Amino acid sequence: MLTVSKIRAAKPAKKQYKLSDERGLYLLVYPNGVKGWRHRITINGRETTLSYKNYPDLSLKLAREKREETRQQLAKGVNVVAQRQAERQGKADTFEAIAREWLEAKCPPHKKRNGKT
Repeated sequence: MLTVSKIRAAKPAKKQYKLSDERGLYLLVYPNGVKGWRHRITINGRETTLSYKNYPDLSLKLAREKREETRQQLAKGVNVVAQRQAERQGKADTFEAIAREWLEAKCPPHKKRNGKT
């Protein structure tokens, strides 16, 4: 099980390595010194990995809370990977969305004339 002192003491190496916590949660330490939270889960018999924020942006306590939230959703039958992908697509800044926003700001809708549009 990880502790804050173990996380702080983790130094970068030539290759990335893992520091395991429990129930699939681990901290991945990259050669450039970045420490990222990962959670190994199984959905429909297939193993996959979820990425959370990097340490220290996401503390050990909060990473464990996110792990528990994910585990609860999995127990309810929610496909968390598909849910995250759908959320990302909904927030996507596409060229079309940005162009429409710009047009609405720069070119107000035409005023109605004589009851016609």
